[in-house]
Amino acid sequence: MSKREPIEYNSRLKEITAVLRKHNITRGVTPKKLRLIIEDLGPTFIKLGQIMSMHSDILPKRYCDELMKLRSEVTPMPFEEVIEVIEESYGRSWKRVFSEIDPIPQGSASIAQVHRAVLRTGEEVVVKVQRKGIYETMARDIALLHKAVKLLPPVSIKGMADLDLVLDEMWSVTRDEMNFLTEASNMEEFARRNKDVNYVGTPILYQQFTTVHVLVMEYIDGCGIDDKEALLENGYDLREIGTKLVDNYIKQVMDDGFFHADPHSGNVKIREGKIIWIDMGMMGRLTEHDREVIGKAVQGIALNDVGMILNAVLAIGEFKEKPDQKQLYEGISALLTKYGNTGIGNINVAEVMSDLMDVMKDNKIKMPHGLTMLARGLTHMEGVLADIAPDINMVEIATSHMAGNLLRNFDLKKEFKSSGKSIVKSMRKALDIPSLLADMMHEYLLGQSKITLNLEVTNDLSQLLRRLVRNIVMGLWVMALLISSSIICTTDMKPKIFGIPALGAFGYVMAFIIVMYVFVKHMLSRK
Repeated sequence: MSKREPIEYNSRLKEITAVLRKHNITRGVTPKKLRLIIEDLGPTFIKLGQIMSMHSDILPKRYCDELMKLRSEVTPMPFEEVIEVIEESYGRSWKRVFSEIDPIPQGSASIAQVHRAVLRTGEEVVVKVQRKGIYETMARDIALLHKAVKLLPPVSIKGMADLDLVLDEMWSVTRDEMNFLTEASNMEEFARRNKDVNYVGTPILYQQFTTVHVLVMEYIDGCGIDDKEALLENGYDLREIGTKLVDNYIKQVMDDGFFHADPHSGNVKIREGKIIWIDMGMMGRLTEHDREVIGKAVQGIALNDVGMILNAVLAIGEFKEKPDQKQLYEGISALLTKYGNTGIGNINVAEVMSDLMDVMKDNKIKMPHGLTMLARGLTHMEGVLADIAPDINMVEIATSHMAGNLLRNFDLKKEFKSSGKSIVKSMRKALDIPSLLADMMHEYLLGQSKITLNLEVTNDLSQLLRRLVRNIVMGLWVMALLISSSIICTTDMKPKIFGIPALGAFGYVMAFIIVMYVFVKHMLSRK
């Protein structure tokens, strides 16, 4: 470490301390206060806050919702620095590549800013230029945060999640986003996967002018997807746009497993009848296994099947410890109760996803990074739809899309092969059962093993069983009293009351009292 680095660390630490004091952090941190603190701390923390907004499996939902409001616009870097970054990347004068660059940025975000430009060959483009020194700044702030985590008291969010791992994950995502060659690769892959979708397009990438710190792509002059007036003036059908937008997004998620993780209105434009997706620095990926499990979870919600959703959660979640399946089952059951009477056309998929992640968070189950990005993406998609076509429902479109794919992709030979493997596997396991049972019984008889039963029932069932046992015992008491009293009454036992032995009379009275007690108890409970 150079002598200059400790000075920079101390200076930055003083800045962070001043911001925290300004917002009086000792009186607690509300969602809004957290957002304001992050904005005051600058570009590094804004980017980290935007990434944390995707982690509703770690932060409470109200904090994630507030962090999603983090302003994407930050103070732009001077145009001289923009030119300096471009020329350092190209190793030559910018005028050898561009005939002109607009000094006023189109947008200025935490990692980079965008300028319109014209290539020497005449094409109109946008140039995305990384902030000078942003990598070093963010690396320093991440290191400071790692040190701060060690100072946190154990009673905090530190107990809910491994914050060091969270910071490492955020840093990994941010580094990928700071490498514009990765974004260029994402653009090429996205274009390749959607080349057969007639109504979807991507900006032309100028690979020869793209480096780690500079990205050059086609300028898109279409309408913003949330600009309803402009869309209607150009003759577009808003419902058709919304339907195609959702259908393509479902394709990205369920068919490709490669989807836009930040599909807010600023990243989607309409040009010449096509939906143009831009800004692919943050893309989500889902494995085939993840997609299959998501499909089963959707089926479980549609069928109101708690067990199917429970199996999906257990199959896809990441566990720090063995989950309490009873508690998880009750959480999912409550979730289905909430949406059980809701028609499929009225289900808000982003809200369902958020509620399901709350259930997982309560059970200390961590979601894979791809699913947390999907949750954020679905929230943005619901927001876009609410603006242009609020009557469109994502669940209906997703269901029809998945049903269509099932019919198109159904392979009878493959299904028979898969089913055959399952049958053979089941038969082999069935053949092992007698041998396993014999071994278990042998070990039990030798005292080498024991059987432990752990029965858990609901409160209602527990109360019912207690009441049933109590009534049976009371009945046996009454029967015993009546029989013994009747036998005594056949004798000449003294003393007597009204001509019958007193002990027999006492037994009859006790039997009557017990019967009345049970009767009154039954009437009061009304069960």
